[in-house]
Amino acid sequence: MKAVLLKGFGGLDMLSIGEIDKPAIKEDQVLIRVAATSINRPDLVQREGNYPPPPGDSEILGLEVAGIIDEVGAKVQGWKKGDRVMSLVGGGGYAEYAAAYASHLMAIPQSMSFAEAACVCESYITAFLNVFLLGELKDGQTAIFHGGGGGVNTAAIQLANALTPQAKYIVTASPAKMDQVKKLGAHLVVNFQETPDFSDMVRDFTNKKGVDMILDHIGAKYLMPNIKSLGYAGKLVIIGVTSGIKAELNIALLMVKRQQIIGSVLRSRPVHEKGEIVAAFTQRAIPKFTDKTIVPLIHKVFPIDEIVEAHRTMEEDRHFGKIVLKIADL
Repeated sequence: MKAVLLKGFGGLDMLSIGEIDKPAIKEDQVLIRVAATSINRPDLVQREGNYPPPPGDSEILGLEVAGIIDEVGAKVQGWKKGDRVMSLVGGGGYAEYAAAYASHLMAIPQSMSFAEAACVCESYITAFLNVFLLGELKDGQTAIFHGGGGGVNTAAIQLANALTPQAKYIVTASPAKMDQVKKLGAHLVVNFQETPDFSDMVRDFTNKKGVDMILDHIGAKYLMPNIKSLGYAGKLVIIGVTSGIKAELNIALLMVKRQQIIGSVLRSRPVHEKGEIVAAFTQRAIPKFTDKTIVPLIHKVFPIDEIVEAHRTMEEDRHFGKIVLKIADL
């Protein structure tokens, strides 16, 4: 099968198109003929050699797929060859065929294209897990979503609009993306280049109450501004460390305000845990995609042969929403 291969770890020049054997599936998996996948930030980190796949998963890049079931494992129930599906995968998305656990599958709504479906699993499930299951955002509360314009951030905004329409959220964004973030419905957009310590603006916006939860992929640089921005019993959910891994923490302030810091990664969770998260997402969020309350934001669809340019677009932060990689016409 055709796939994106790595010649080694490093920059864009490590990416190439080649041929490799189809993956063999386990009895609780299906083989998906892939129509499309998406580029996600962890793909770049893996390409650089800093984010290996979980043991047993494919070494090929790609954390989500949309396509058609081509083969069904012996113990799989409820799915058949020819079903249109989207799925999380531990690796292997940048290829014509990918193996996926049956418990991680979701049926693609008839109203959704393969390109749109390829956007859902990694970004929207990541946002759903961390904002709603871990962060427990509810109507009437206030949240901060860092990194306006990226796939997880735009997914978080759309999910918040659909699932907690009475919640308010603050988004940090670059100047070039602020207007687009505002159009998505953010209640306050902070220029993180001009205001690296956003806590004063947050206190003003919340009448000194602080926010109920924060979704952060920045890490060290934002730790103290995040803690200062959190209200009593607030939750800081950290899903990335782009600014570094070490920072000082005022533990006393954390204790007095009864705050929680939660570290979260989706990819390395056990198969059954990811299955439970997918089931919760399917029940609560998929109806919003079916009726088009939520339509995935696609920055651009690249053919597989333009994988280098697709990675460059993300690397240079030129995208708003998801970068899709088209694998085949199905």
